[in-house]
Amino acid sequence: MTRIVVVGSINMDLVTQAARFVGPGETILGERFLTVPGGKGANQAVAAARLGAEVALVGATGNDAFGRQLRQGLAAENIDLTHTIALDDCASGTASITVANGENQIIVVPAANAHVTTAQIEQAQALIARADAVLVQMEIPLETVEATLRLGHRLGVPVILNPAPAQKLPTEWLKLARYVTPNQHELAILLGADPAEDFRLLMQHTPCPVVLTRGAEGAWYREEGDPLPQPGFKVDVVDSTGAGDTFNAALAVFLHEGLPRSVRKACAAAALSVGKLGAQGGMPELREVEALLTRTG
Repeated sequence: MTRIVVVGSINMDLVTQAARFVGPGETILGERFLTVPGGKGANQAVAAARLGAEVALVGATGNDAFGRQLRQGLAAENIDLTHTIALDDCASGTASITVANGENQIIVVPAANAHVTTAQIEQAQALIARADAVLVQMEIPLETVEATLRLGHRLGVPVILNPAPAQKLPTEWLKLARYVTPNQHELAILLGADPAEDFRLLMQHTPCPVVLTRGAEGAWYREEGDPLPQPGFKVDVVDSTGAGDTFNAALAVFLHEGLPRSVRKACAAAALSVGKLGAQGGMPELREVEALLTRTG
């Protein structure tokens, strides 16, 4: 069984579904409200577990009602929470999400996620050493992201850096990542480049291998040489929240099959994830991904 360690955020998503996005100073009536588990770290952990991996999550919640609900949900997905802490003096992270016409707008309040520390990474060293891949994102402190990259590199464990929310990172950090997985906008920010520049040129300027997500169009990937495309899968979109997290999880789970196959499976998993409401609600199981790949040849 593939072993995945995820280092990242855990949020409660406060989701409002509406016919359209609200404008400045405007009030409209929504269609539906839900509280659903989220956070990029938790999302990627759940997606990886549903795809058949053995998953451990390094993170933090508050010791509050949201935190207890979030940890119960993660435990129900058979995710190892040994290195996930519950803080008495801090609230759990939240994300306020508006969904309209299959797109989303998100405001994240990190709260407990801002207290995921480098000490937790050190304490999880033995766990990370046994992993087949590590996933880390940027909804936690940057020093913790750096510690994860450095430890994975030192141990020879591939670390997949999902640079969201994006900001410019030192070249040295990027060289430590086995893969970086931005979208086009995130890649430009990551490199301090012009977002209007051809994304294929940006990929060639990145100091580590890149897997670039392109939404419904699929993905592009580059390990050596020119970037190569992986077309997306046509599906009906209900909610795109969590599609990127599903993609990253699948990439990690299937990485041992080689980059082209893992990118194709990641695109399939991400496509399936947008068919239901909520970040984790639509995340597919392995059999669903295999069925889609069989149907599409």
